[in-house]
Amino acid sequence: MESKHKFRPNPEYCLMDQVREVLRYYHYAYKTEQAYCSWILRYIRFYGGKTHPESLDKNHVERFLSHLATKRHVAASTQKQAFNALIFLYQKVLDINLGNDIAPTRSKRRMNLPTVLTQEEVAKVLDHIIGKHALMAKLLYGGGLMITECIRLRVKDVDFGQGLIFIRNSKGGKDRAVMLPDAIKNELQKRIEDVVALHEKDIREGFGEVYIPVALARKYPNVSVESGWQYVFPSKKLSEDPRSGKISRHHVLESGLQKAVKRALNRAKIYKKAGCHTFRHSFATHLLENGVNIRVVQKLMGHADVKTTEIYTHVMKKDIDAVKSPLDML
Repeated sequence: MESKHKFRPNPEYCLMDQVREVLRYYHYAYKTEQAYCSWILRYIRFYGGKTHPESLDKNHVERFLSHLATKRHVAASTQKQAFNALIFLYQKVLDINLGNDIAPTRSKRRMNLPTVLTQEEVAKVLDHIIGKHALMAKLLYGGGLMITECIRLRVKDVDFGQGLIFIRNSKGGKDRAVMLPDAIKNELQKRIEDVVALHEKDIREGFGEVYIPVALARKYPNVSVESGWQYVFPSKKLSEDPRSGKISRHHVLESGLQKAVKRALNRAKIYKKAGCHTFRHSFATHLLENGVNIRVVQKLMGHADVKTTEIYTHVMKKDIDAVKSPLDML
């Protein structure tokens, strides 16, 4: 019954064109598209580069994934991404069911405790960031956003009335809502007013379109020029969309914020292994330290399993502070 409604790629396209077409139909992010295409190409080349994946079965998939673990020594998350790419290829593009018993040699999974900043350290870092990057960093910490969620945030998804920020189609293709911190409401409102003004200027100059998922753009042809769909953090320059070839205003790159946070950490003399994602870790840990129910934190973080959220209990300062070092008891 499911296959009846499955998207069928154009049979005249070559395999990789079909893969891209289906990825775009299901609204996969551009970075995910690049990653999946890369893994599929590596899989094909692993078997000589001339054999079509239709001629390969689950044993070939297992062998390739096992090779990544035993010979290439990739991380468990990397092996999982390769696995997801191949499952997507067979199920969504080739309409081949490989079954549920694919069992390659697994990469060793290590539990790395997240780096967390104290609230005092967060304040120090934020003091050393200026302009739009300061607002973006406050969103990362104030709402527990991932950097990609922040740079892809659209005007329509900031709800000042309810005090919420809606995160659309995030990791796992899920939506969630997080709190809009009172401390940045005015700043964010001014930011959006500037974005709308910039968008109106683009329209007057013959531009004004923004990237919209293919299926949505097909259903609502004019939605790409609506103010609500513009990015809250648009790039300074217009650029060519790598998918459609249209000239539009995309969102800013991750690298700008990453560099700003690194500089701020150095100026604040914080030498932990930290970065943009550390704000998200700190958000979850500080909520737990303040007595917020772990299920609520799980929902705010968008974790599918509460066990993922539980890792932050290992770095909670209040729990560690309650224990005295044996050296101090001598």
